[in-house]
Amino acid sequence: MPPSARRELAGFLVSRRRQVDPAAAGLPAGGARRTPGLRREEVALLSGVSHTWYTWLEQGRDIRPSRQVIDALARTLRMSPAEHEYVRRLAGHGSSAPADATEGLPAHVQRLIDALGPSPAYAITGTWSIVGWNRAYERLYPGVAAVPPADRNLLWLVFTDPAVRRLLGDWTTDSRRFLTQFRAEVGPRLADREVVDLVARLEAASPHFRTGWASHDVDRFSSGERRFEHPEVGTLLLEHHQLTPADAPGLQLVVYTAAEGSETAAKLGRLTPEPGRGAW
Repeated sequence: MPPSARRELAGFLVSRRRQVDPAAAGLPAGGARRTPGLRREEVALLSGVSHTWYTWLEQGRDIRPSRQVIDALARTLRMSPAEHEYVRRLAGHGSSAPADATEGLPAHVQRLIDALGPSPAYAITGTWSIVGWNRAYERLYPGVAAVPPADRNLLWLVFTDPAVRRLLGDWTTDSRRFLTQFRAEVGPRLADREVVDLVARLEAASPHFRTGWASHDVDRFSSGERRFEHPEVGTLLLEHHQLTPADAPGLQLVVYTAAEGSETAAKLGRLTPEPGRGAW
């Protein structure tokens, strides 16, 4: 494992260990505990490894845990599926995040998102820089074109742009979700200069981000309904989807479609009228 992955794995294991209720792990109640959660020796015992070896793992030493050991630690620390996948990737037992796209947005991908009509869509790199969008997304978030390219990063905008904060239906919950998904994606690449610089800027700019980042929480993306509060058309209920082009694996396409049974489709049509119909 590279040093950055070892440090991240160490910090992540400490944070999960402190969140486990000893009783839930099958340990007897009682006994004074200076810190919450499990002790290192308890994690080692329950996972079938030596106390010394597990201590080295939490210290970020250059050791290489097997997949079986990582799986045992995930069970002991009661990790969610997303957390389990995250530690596997950190330990080198899962698929790595794709490298960033370095040549911008391919023309055929731009044509694809343009063809989605009233469904807002945009493309991001592996570090969440926004590199393309369609007209519907620009009507949903009018400021995207005006943002300097260096700041046109989804995570940066979520935590620093007041317009995005007003647009998100529940900013506190939504921003936390973005943060945990971002960390899950870039965990094995935390030493990359672009990631380091972005995290440092966000920690300086946003106390909310700083607190969330220190928690080491991760979560995987799942399609689902999101609520937006648009200044022109009001509440929009959109299903959030994420796709990766087979021939551009360093990109992710984010597409919003109108939630079934809502008035959102009509509202999106008003935001992005068909050619010749006029804009409102």
